[in-house]
Amino acid sequence: MTPQEIAIRTRLRDDFEHYSAKCLRIRTKEGSVKPFSLNTAQRYIHACLEQQKKETGKVRAIILKGRQQGCSTYVGGRFYWQVTHRKGVRAFILTHEAESTAALFEMTERYHENCNALVKPETGASNAKELIFSKLDSGYKVGTAGNKSVGRGTTVQFFHGSEVAFWPHAAEHSKGILQAVPDAAGTEIILESTANGIGNYFHQQWQQAEAGESDFQAIFVPWFWQVEYTRAVPADFKKTIAESELAATYGLTDEQVAFRRIKIAELSADGIDGELAFKQEYPMTAAEAFVVSGGNTLISPELVAKARKKKVLAYGDLIIGVDPARFGDDRTAIIRRRGRAAYDLETHEQLSVTEVAGLVGSIIKDENPDQVAIDVGGLGAGVYDILVSRGFGEIVKAVNFGSAAHDPTLYLNRRAEMWWTMRNWLAGELDVMIPDLDALHTDLCAPQYKYNPQSRRQLESKDEIKKRGFRSTDCADALALTFAEPVIKQSAPDVGIHIIDKVAGY
Repeated sequence: MTPQEIAIRTRLRDDFEHYSAKCLRIRTKEGSVKPFSLNTAQRYIHACLEQQKKETGKVRAIILKGRQQGCSTYVGGRFYWQVTHRKGVRAFILTHEAESTAALFEMTERYHENCNALVKPETGASNAKELIFSKLDSGYKVGTAGNKSVGRGTTVQFFHGSEVAFWPHAAEHSKGILQAVPDAAGTEIILESTANGIGNYFHQQWQQAEAGESDFQAIFVPWFWQVEYTRAVPADFKKTIAESELAATYGLTDEQVAFRRIKIAELSADGIDGELAFKQEYPMTAAEAFVVSGGNTLISPELVAKARKKKVLAYGDLIIGVDPARFGDDRTAIIRRRGRAAYDLETHEQLSVTEVAGLVGSIIKDENPDQVAIDVGGLGAGVYDILVSRGFGEIVKAVNFGSAAHDPTLYLNRRAEMWWTMRNWLAGELDVMIPDLDALHTDLCAPQYKYNPQSRRQLESKDEIKKRGFRSTDCADALALTFAEPVIKQSAPDVGIHIIDKVAGY
């Protein structure tokens, strides 16, 4: 090869976005075949995966997205690129149904048939579900999740799980084909799906990734990134109050609002709640995608999304909420709040009572809070006692979620009272700010509420929330604790004003 050909091949090998536009062809929604240029969602996913690969040497990702955003197209192209540039590797794609299996393999065959001759590998044996590149000893295979044993007994370096939320035997596949991928540098596992309710394998894996409890990174793709998801606006078009609020929160154009309105109408057939269906099929946030009917959620995803986008002046007393872990799978969550600004959420796993007490004691010394509210149910009682014994008795406040509310005529217990107070804070006329984190968003939107026979407001317990398929709401409970008690000691007028930079994660 000439030096120029070597340079071309090197860039095609190392730069997927360049390779996809030059070497891959896709069939568009309109039916034409054109070069594969990444859209906004695909570029975002690609950047996330490449960053993880750079940091860890491998890719482990779970992707939550809306309908037809090109995720499978991207992963299919990425894996074809990988196996045609490396020797002795295998890619395996597992879909939820036979029709999708055929469609994804057809897409891969199109990639291969139209690939630039300079980098197109020689094909050996091939059939309706597999391509083998003979000289490379590499291959690309697809399967359907209906068969519990599919993929067992093989070793693959690249695994793509498509529409995982709809796999009929997801738990079995996690024990089989997912274990076929070695925990080694250069390997990749990508699970992607639209939401399909809560409590299933995909939802469980998403929650673990979102909370940082697994090797997988959680990647969410909102529907409004798709340029084609718009509709022409009629002359008499006028947004409702709710639509105006959504547009302001997410920066939606009138054309995008019109698309949303039309889709909701289309999804409202046969008694289906079209708005609820739209949130699942075309989510704006990860929490919204898992919204389910049959209960009353106390805090709406819209309220949380709005607070995540805001940046306000942190003024007033510094109150810290501490929700110590109760069990092995719970997290110890700590968050700060000054007036209308909540910030610096941190979570910790597998800490002992002494370690949590030491951590909180250091925070008190370093940050000089006006109050530290601690949930004393379970392990929290020991944390509180240790801190009191160390001289922090005037700062720490013991809060028992199950104890009587300050207003027992309205609330069943303190937990319900704190959560309603927090909800009112989020829904108030003045802007508030919370950490810009998906894990907190999910926690805040998880609990449902009801009224008991005495018309007192009641929030479902953590155990009830877990039974519905959600993780423990530790992060949100920590924030709720900052509304538990009034602060007796007040900061001086010129003290307690802070500007919180809302950088990534805050």
